[in-house]
Amino acid sequence: MKKLFIAAALLVTAPALAQPIKTIMPNPTNPEAQAPRPARARGIPTALAIEAAEVSNATCLANGTKVTTVVTDSVGEPIVIISGDGAATITQRIGMGKAQWVIQTKGPSAAGATAMPALVDTLGTARPGGIPIMAGSDMVGAIAASGSPSGQADEVCVKAGLAKIQDRIK
Repeated sequence: MKKLFIAAALLVTAPALAQPIKTIMPNPTNPEAQAPRPARARGIPTALAIEAAEVSNATCLANGTKVTTVVTDSVGEPIVIISGDGAATITQRIGMGKAQWVIQTKGPSAAGATAMPALVDTLGTARPGGIPIMAGSDMVGAIAASGSPSGQADEVCVKAGLAKIQDRIK
């Protein structure tokens, strides 16, 4: 009887356990889809965002970790999110969170909680691994990675990605 109860419990809970982790917003409602569509905020070109994310992911992979790298525009909207093969799904959300800390504080994500402690309730824990993308003295976006054993290791990767494209950012 006990085995039958356990089997029944597993059958009932299995579909809930198999649900994917939600990492993006749901499909827009009809009114949202029909609303005016403002232009994207200032950011780097898509080709540069892809190149930086690929270099970041490759750097982390060479260091033994599988990560996701996120590149956003100046208001934190994603330009590109690239998950390396084998990167955990949750790294997409963590990477976006790091990028949001960068955008809100205009500095590295690691310093976020010290820079603006009130944002912890809104943005969650500030973690290392996100840095601003600068065009001269203007912040034009953020690059962040997640998946390494530490945020400091993620930061090494995003710095490599940004270094690869920095001279072409205008």
